[in-house]
Amino acid sequence: MGEEDGALMHLLDRGRPVGEGERVAFEALAARVIVEDYPCVMARSIFSRHGARLGSYGGLGSPTTAAVVCHDWYEFAREFPPPADEWVSFVTMFSPDGVDDELSFEKLLWQQLQAMHDIDRQFFDWSPAVSDDPANPRFAFSIGGRAYFLVGMHPQASRLARRTALPTVIFNLHEQFERLRDGGQYERVRDRIRVRDIALQGDVNPMLSGFGERSESREYSGRAVGDDWRCPFDLGGARDM
Repeated sequence: MGEEDGALMHLLDRGRPVGEGERVAFEALAARVIVEDYPCVMARSIFSRHGARLGSYGGLGSPTTAAVVCHDWYEFAREFPPPADEWVSFVTMFSPDGVDDELSFEKLLWQQLQAMHDIDRQFFDWSPAVSDDPANPRFAFSIGGRAYFLVGMHPQASRLARRTALPTVIFNLHEQFERLRDGGQYERVRDRIRVRDIALQGDVNPMLSGFGERSESREYSGRAVGDDWRCPFDLGGARDM
């Protein structure tokens, strides 16, 4: 689903009405992001310009949900082939079942990504633009041979900017961040976000590092993790998490 002229619609099936629950969830997230004090200026720009695409699903972390998300993700990538000249995001929302705190959300998030990768690796290689090692500073999640930066959000998030009514994972094209860095704008945008985050919560998100300084896998769930944290993801296939 996406917005055209301010109206939310199924872009692949324009004759099918959008469910009330889907509409409420999307509008609540958009209202959350567009407000003046929201830290991420890039997210504000995307939602203000109707550049977000929405998928609404069942439980986070299930193989069945992963297959449906993969399908919609491929459609999203086809709509915005590289190089994407505009800021866009694919927003995936899930039912709240099983998300009781930050730790459970993190576990289900990586189960979801693992299940998606197990499907995707049958058809696509990992994006050559990034590392496939979750401990590497150049790591980014890949699907369809394309890299993405993920932002996890849910009702129990300790960071106010990550708190949403439903468990949500936002997939941002990694090439957008690369373009910021190549243009010398990344540090300026990052500093603006940090200042706004302090104004909202009183301190800087301890998990936000500079681009390429530490593996971004540490940031995906939004939970503060220590130096001993190990990413529960296996490039070769499913594992016990």
